[in-house]
Amino acid sequence: MHRIYISIGSNIEPARHVRLAIAALHEYYGALIISSVYESEAVGFEGENFYNLVVGLDTEQAVNTVNRTLHEIEDRYGRERSGPRFSARTIDLDLLLYDDLILQQDKLVLPREEILQNAFVLWPLAEIAPTLIHPLSHKPMSELWARFEKDRQQLKPIAFSWDS
Repeated sequence: MHRIYISIGSNIEPARHVRLAIAALHEYYGALIISSVYESEAVGFEGENFYNLVVGLDTEQAVNTVNRTLHEIEDRYGRERSGPRFSARTIDLDLLLYDDLILQQDKLVLPREEILQNAFVLWPLAEIAPTLIHPLSHKPMSELWARFEKDRQQLKPIAFSWDS
């Protein structure tokens, strides 16, 4: 069994798409560890604010199968891949960690670099896995979050209703 962490982001009907992503992940993988939902400004482009969160789960799927499954879920909910890299999204599912695997394979890089770069990834990850050790820095997520320059990016937890 492998413990994986996935970031979820949306800025197109974000409440709806976050709920759909959680339902789809639960359908594929069962029990989920779910962080709080955070609101952040768009990074890399001008656009509506994003809702972001991180989920943890256990799976027997191989890393490439997990990555394909995440792309299938994104496609199911209208993820547009033909536009610029930084653009509005119905749903964005990124595999952050797969156990302590270090991997560079085509577009799949683990651990995902955004863990150390973006508050909207690190804060929810540190929330649900504070003692988890980052495979490259060898520091726990709680310490990485404590040392993060929090004034670089605007991020706030929001009261999120899981009922549609």
